[in-house]
Amino acid sequence: MDGKMLARLGAIIFVAVAITATAIEMTRKEEAPASAPASLQQALRDPLREGQRRCQLLGQKAAEDSECMRVWAESRDRFLGRTPAPLSPLQSEGH
Repeated sequence: MDGKMLARLGAIIFVAVAITATAIEMTRKEEAPASAPASLQQALRDPLREGQRRCQLLGQKAAEDSECMRVWAESRDRFLGRTPAPLSPLQSEGH
């Protein structure tokens, strides 16, 4: 066998393997992940995340909302890895 014939044979084998692998991958059925029960999903809810969504829906008015200011401060602290500062007596009476 000369070099050209060997190269052609190698190319044909490579293409055949690639087509076979593609066909196998396309016929494979993926299992759908089992969804968590509704009660578990509700327990995993993050109140901070829900507060962020509420503030997002408020739009420009969120800048004047004291609850949004608290949510943003808590988000910032969580992102930066800081422990939240303890509430002063004046702050705790307002809630």
